[in-house]
Amino acid sequence: MPVQSQPVIVGPPAAAVIIVLTIESGREQQVSDALTGVTGIMRAVSFRAPEAELTCVVGIGADAWDRLFDLPRPRDLHRFAPLAGPTHHAPSTAGDLILHVRGQRFDLCFELARQLLAPFGRAVTVVDEIHGFTYLDQRDLLGFVDGTESPKGAEGAATVFIDDEPGHEGASYLIVQKYLHDMEAWNALSVEQQELVIGRRKLDDIELPDDAKPSNSHLALNTITDDDGNELDIVRENMPFGRLGSDEFGTYFIGYAADPGVIEHMLRNMFLGDPPGNHDRILDFSTAVTGSLFYVPTLDFLDDPESASTASASS
Repeated sequence: MPVQSQPVIVGPPAAAVIIVLTIESGREQQVSDALTGVTGIMRAVSFRAPEAELTCVVGIGADAWDRLFDLPRPRDLHRFAPLAGPTHHAPSTAGDLILHVRGQRFDLCFELARQLLAPFGRAVTVVDEIHGFTYLDQRDLLGFVDGTESPKGAEGAATVFIDDEPGHEGASYLIVQKYLHDMEAWNALSVEQQELVIGRRKLDDIELPDDAKPSNSHLALNTITDDDGNELDIVRENMPFGRLGSDEFGTYFIGYAADPGVIEHMLRNMFLGDPPGNHDRILDFSTAVTGSLFYVPTLDFLDDPESASTASASS
C-alpha cells in the first residue's frame, strides 16, 4: 500500500498553535507511546468540526530520534546548524519534538494542541509555544504578503516529500525559527525603502524588476538555483504572532522541504551573505531568536514505527 504522508500541504490557515518540546531524561517510553496515539487524537478532534480544516504535523529532532528509535537516522536529519555572520546570527535552540497545529478556528487549534499534549504529561517540557494568526490579507506584521511563491498541489508535494531515500518515501523535513521584529525601526522607513528591503511592492505584492531589486533584498537572497539553473523551492507556512503590551511581535518561520539543505542554503545567503557580507537587509529589522530542524515521518511511522520500518526494509 502507498505510504500516507502527514498533511504538510494545506490551504492558508486562519490560526496555528506551534509547540516545541524537549524530552525529559528517562521518559522516552512514555513519549514513544504518546506518539503512536497522535493520529487517533487528530481524527477524534477534527471529525467534530470538519469545516475547521484542523491538521497537525509532528516533527522529530535528531537527538530525540536517537533516544526514541533503534533505527538509523534519516539521511538528512541533524541538529539545526547555527550561523554566525559578520552582523547577524541564527541560533540553534533546543527542540526534540514539534507539534504544528493549524486550522480555520483558533479555539479548535487550541483544543487539538491540548489533547495532543495530554498523553505526554511530564515526560516533555514546552520550550516554545506560538499562537499564530492570519493578519489582514495574508500579510506579515511588516505589512507585506508572505508566502506568495510557496508551491501548492502536486508541485508542493514534489517539493516537500522525500522520494529518493529508501524507507523514507513520503516523509519530509521542517525547519522553524522565531523572528522578532523591531517595529519602531521598520515603521521609520518609507514604503519605498521597505519595498527595497523585501524586493516586492507593498500594496499589490508585485515583485520588483530585477534592475530595481537590490542584491541584499529578502527576495533576491532567497531565490536559489541548482547546478542546471532550476529554481529550488520550499513550502513556507509562516505565521505572524505577537503579544500586546510587549515587544514580542514577529514572524514564526515554518519551512518544509524534501531536502533541508535547500532551506539551509537560503539561510546561509541571508545571514552570511551572497557574496559573503551581503546579508539580507530584512535582518536589520528582524532578529532570529530560535532555530530547530525536524524530520517529519509518515503517518504510518507515527502509528507503528516498528512495523513501518519493517515494511520499508522489505519493499
